[in-house]
Amino acid sequence: MVKRVKKIYLDYAATTPVDQRVLNIMLPYFTEKFGNSTSLHSFGQEAKIALEESRQIIAQLLNAQTKEIIFTASATESNNFALKGVAFANKKKGRHIIVSSIEHKSVLNSAKWLATQGFKITYLPVDKYGLVSPKDIEKAIKKKTILVSIMHANNEIGTVEPIKEIGKICRNKGVYFHTDAAQSFGKIPIDVKKMYIDLLTASSHKIYGPKGVALLYIREGVKITPLLHGGGHEFGYRSSTINIPAVLGFAKAAQICQKEMRTESQRLSNLRNKLIKEILKRIPGTRLNGHPTKRLPNNVNIRFPFVEGESIVMQLDNLGIIASSASACSSLKLKPSHVLLACGLKTREALTSLRLSLGRWTTQKDIDYLIRVLPGIIKNLRKVSLSK
Repeated sequence: MVKRVKKIYLDYAATTPVDQRVLNIMLPYFTEKFGNSTSLHSFGQEAKIALEESRQIIAQLLNAQTKEIIFTASATESNNFALKGVAFANKKKGRHIIVSSIEHKSVLNSAKWLATQGFKITYLPVDKYGLVSPKDIEKAIKKKTILVSIMHANNEIGTVEPIKEIGKICRNKGVYFHTDAAQSFGKIPIDVKKMYIDLLTASSHKIYGPKGVALLYIREGVKITPLLHGGGHEFGYRSSTINIPAVLGFAKAAQICQKEMRTESQRLSNLRNKLIKEILKRIPGTRLNGHPTKRLPNNVNIRFPFVEGESIVMQLDNLGIIASSASACSSLKLKPSHVLLACGLKTREALTSLRLSLGRWTTQKDIDYLIRVLPGIIKNLRKVSLSK
């Protein structure tokens, strides 16, 4: 079979290309408007105005106050800041933290590290769809609990968690609630007030903005201690010279996502549903990972018995289709997904999974091409696997 020249990118959950509209906003701030936002002169003040306008744009999208938006360098940094900052600022009240078993590694490893510092961590289970039970959270909260961290939507299986219910429970119990919204921000609506969120992580490069910038929403009144000390940038929460071009790009990307969210979500949902339906119909033995309806509009995660996910990814790549077998942060490690294991899959089942994440430039033709070539790939790989 001749290799396809055009590349079809179906790994938008890992990262996204920068939208041209975003790049256009950023470019002048690299060479013409390059001031440091803390400088008093006109170049600095120009950068400061751009920074605060960007902060206001994102705050409005989350229904937050501008002073509650703190820019960081990555979602990993934001998650570390949320867990460690709250833990050390509130350790006199208690040392108990609750997270789910399917969190991103930046949350799980932060929690693991905090356990070495004298904090007690409760890892909540999920059901077969990857859903956290609000009742389990209510039962797990103790007198010494200071923080609950549950992701809004899972980066591997796309399951969307009942964040509002969880947030309300935490608020009623007087416990801080953090959600990692790196995958959901810009794709589905978020209102930090209506969802009772105290801290929220979001990332630029997941929504067609530049890499190297993210945010942590910190509700006014939340006790949190900085991880970085220096010049007191970002209201004293995060010292470091602000990456103005990246922040502007992040804000523009978020603004575009908000404006196009309804139509883009419906478009992607239609493509997603067709892809799931056709794969399950055309390829025997396939199973969908994650919730059938409570999932991100762009996420498809399916397991193919008797075939390794990495092998599928390589075969698709040969045909010009870019996909993933797991989270981009752990895909280089030949281990089963901790998310799929938490959902009850056995190791051999978890290793047969393929993640396809759609995005702004995914077309109907792309999906049709994938549906056409995937059955043959699976058939050939199964022949090799079963003949061993």
